[in-house]
Amino acid sequence: MMAKPLVGVIGVTEAKEQERQMAFEVGKLIGAMGLSLVCGGLGGVMEEASRGCSQAGGTVIGLLPGDDKKDANDYVTYAIPTNLGHSRNTLIAHSADILVSIGTGYGTLSEVAIALKLGKKVLSYKSWDVQGVLPCQTLQEIQSVLVEFYGDRSTKSLLFEEKKP
Repeated sequence: MMAKPLVGVIGVTEAKEQERQMAFEVGKLIGAMGLSLVCGGLGGVMEEASRGCSQAGGTVIGLLPGDDKKDANDYVTYAIPTNLGHSRNTLIAHSADILVSIGTGYGTLSEVAIALKLGKKVLSYKSWDVQGVLPCQTLQEIQSVLVEFYGDRSTKSLLFEEKKP
């Protein structure tokens, strides 16, 4: 049996309202496409992406920095305590097939750098502008990249239909 695809969503705990909304929509897209989400499992961007994915019927894996499953946000399906602190960023980058970065925290930047070093595709949703990262300004752009990367795997209709010329 082949492992299910994992999309990493990385971002700040202390998220601004716009970042929280963006994360929710990205998570919702991931769940609606029948994909699973992996993240740090805490608050802010991670919680909102988890909430969106969960509400769309998706699975959320939270790789927690501490040693207690109870630290996970309420929308994590599988909480995995690592007791690795920031080092768990490496696990997130390794676990994800592709990553979406939201916000500009240094922890987020470390995950971006690790993912790029591993040869992973990283999308920046109004986040870090780093060589090798694909900037995305809209949710539709993210959806297009995910469809191109995974193929149309969705069990539900896509949120945004491609417009034919």
